[in-house]
Amino acid sequence: MYYGYGMDFAYLGIVILSIVLGGITQSYINSQYKKWSRVPASTGRTGAQVARQMLDSEGAPNVGIGRVDGHLTDYFDPRDNNLHLSAENFEGGSVASVAVACHEAGHAVQTAKGYAMGKFRTALVPVVNFTQQIWIVVLVIGMALGLVGLTQFAVALFAFSVLFQLVTLPVEIDASKRAVRYLSTAGGAIDEKGARQVLTAAALTYVAAALISVLQLVYLMGRTDSRN
Repeated sequence: MYYGYGMDFAYLGIVILSIVLGGITQSYINSQYKKWSRVPASTGRTGAQVARQMLDSEGAPNVGIGRVDGHLTDYFDPRDNNLHLSAENFEGGSVASVAVACHEAGHAVQTAKGYAMGKFRTALVPVVNFTQQIWIVVLVIGMALGLVGLTQFAVALFAFSVLFQLVTLPVEIDASKRAVRYLSTAGGAIDEKGARQVLTAAALTYVAAALISVLQLVYLMGRTDSRN
């Protein structure tokens, strides 16, 4: 990518690392999901049914559950207080389906119980949505006019995206822990083992994204300082 600094080996390395890590983590989560999607959950219930039970028992009975299109597009939306599960995880009764559904239920439980990091992450959303749209524009203007202060401000705006990625890590890990903990008591050993493997693979995608974001921030800070 070209930010007016010119392509160099440092940034090329970040780009290559981003592509490699993204490919590896995506391949790993797909393989784990595919592996455990062939194994029936010991509960004999669908992902939606197990998630419903988890929500009811963990203090989030008012959360709804619905379908969403796509593959592994599952998410919890605090705005409508609903789990949105892909058809395979809503209707499927595999270990993988139950694991993903319970992970999303974990996010709903976080909201219901006022999980601090989750609240912080939610508060960052409008800020990050704004900064992601304007930071590159501010950077280009700052470089075009030779205003180092403006380029530094652009990097500071980008830092909010990095902060969001870092805050997302404990939120996702906590939701996975809640899912595994619930399945360890409400399901069987196979459910707990499969959920742990599937959700660990999913967590690695967030770790990789956070790492790349941090490297990009360090790169931009270093290039801005060198111009200063």
